[in-house]
Amino acid sequence: MENKKYTSYAQIDRELEILKVEKEISYQKLVFGVKKTKENFTPQNIVSDLIGTYSSVIPYGAIVSASVPFVLNKAIPFVKDWFAKRKRGS
Repeated sequence: MENKKYTSYAQIDRELEILKVEKEISYQKLVFGVKKTKENFTPQNIVSDLIGTYSSVIPYGAIVSASVPFVLNKAIPFVKDWFAKRKRGS
């Protein structure tokens, strides 16, 4: 990398401001990526992706891969509520 030569403090300040904005953009991209990863890292998505990968091998794979997300969206809250009720009842 070649050294830059500045003729005034204004040029240095401008370059620092540009670097500051670039740093903020990179940080926001990282935050957005982590947020999207957290959103996608759910039991429903993991199972759906796993079933989707093996849907050609599973008998009636297309039907199974289409119905699993629906069933999981209904089953997981039910199981959570069931455990919560058991916990309160003990």
